[in-house]
Amino acid sequence: MDKQKQNFDAIKKITGDVAVFYLRGYLDAKTAPILEEKLERAIAENLPKIAVDFKNLDYISSAGLGVFMAQVEEAREKGGDIVLCEMSEKVFSVFDLLGFPAIFDIFDTLEEALDKLKNLKTSKSQN
Repeated sequence: MDKQKQNFDAIKKITGDVAVFYLRGYLDAKTAPILEEKLERAIAENLPKIAVDFKNLDYISSAGLGVFMAQVEEAREKGGDIVLCEMSEKVFSVFDLLGFPAIFDIFDTLEEALDKLKNLKTSKSQN
């Protein structure tokens, strides 16, 4: 088993009312649950505005793509969104092949992604 391919991390940093996730390594069937749990937690903590920075992501599989599909509806229901940025051509081509640019806003820079989210009004959760 190639150790490098099992290497994945998703570091969360809060910028204003946006959760920014910096992805690194390989996002596949083995590592997708890590990201899914982190996105779920951010949304549950009333941080439905999520920017995902792909600058250091080397690989994404369909399982990795599925994580975003599973969480975007919940984020949007709470007045947020999941926006994506800083993708390499290789990673973008996977998203593009499956039609994701029609579902998600994909930006060249994190700054553009944060600008998009800044204008969304989130609904406070009623516990």
